[in-house]
Amino acid sequence: MAKYLVETYYNCSFKVSHYLDKVDEKELSNLENRDDGKFEILDIKLDTRKTKSLEKNQKNSEKNTIETKTESIKKQIIKDNNSHLINKLTDSVGRRFSMPDRRKGYIQKVTIGDHKVYLHTGEYEDGKIGEIFIDTSKEGELVKALMNNFAIAISLGLQYGVPLDEFVNAYVDTKFEPSGKVYGNDRILSASSILDYVFRELAISYLGREELAHTPSIASNRDVSDQTTDDKFLKIVKNITSKGFVRSNYEEKLVDLSDVRINLKSKN
Repeated sequence: MAKYLVETYYNCSFKVSHYLDKVDEKELSNLENRDDGKFEILDIKLDTRKTKSLEKNQKNSEKNTIETKTESIKKQIIKDNNSHLINKLTDSVGRRFSMPDRRKGYIQKVTIGDHKVYLHTGEYEDGKIGEIFIDTSKEGELVKALMNNFAIAISLGLQYGVPLDEFVNAYVDTKFEPSGKVYGNDRILSASSILDYVFRELAISYLGREELAHTPSIASNRDVSDQTTDDKFLKIVKNITSKGFVRSNYEEKLVDLSDVRINLKSKN
């Protein structure tokens, strides 16, 4: 069995010939990446020679083998964990999260021009919007059917995980009749279309997009989730109150009646 390893190093000079149709900076800069050149060895010279002991290297080799196996096991564990996480994420993508049978939400009635528009919303248990319905007056059956099916398409998108922001950015500032002044909404004074009004209202109520409102909010922007106090009353009300209806301003919309006592005894 060999005990020593002899390594010899050489310096090799060679040339590569390329045939080009034209010579410019682009062609010259790409010469190193081409494999169609003709190689010719010019000279080979001895550079250096090294001798290594195999006995020492054998111990290092065994150590390196153990370290390599350990690293491979770690990588496999990480790979398995990542695969499990990716599978969970993949299962979530493309999955529809259906609305609960009994749900929260609110109805907003406004008038745009001579047209009345009713916006209905539905929310998940955590207050996130999951569906909308749009009813209009003085419109033909075709327009009503289109608006209803448009609302269904938006609802399906929300339930499949499309962020409300994407719809807001797509439909705010769309222009078509009816348009003009808006009556019945305290935050929106005018709209360029029904869709412009609908998604402005949703953005203000569910996303806090105050830049889309025409009037400032009287109430503060504090949310119950931001409070550090353990107020059970507010937490209970938050669970049963529509987030869109109160626009996340729970404290300003509530009247605490916990200390009020009502005598229900009938008078004799």
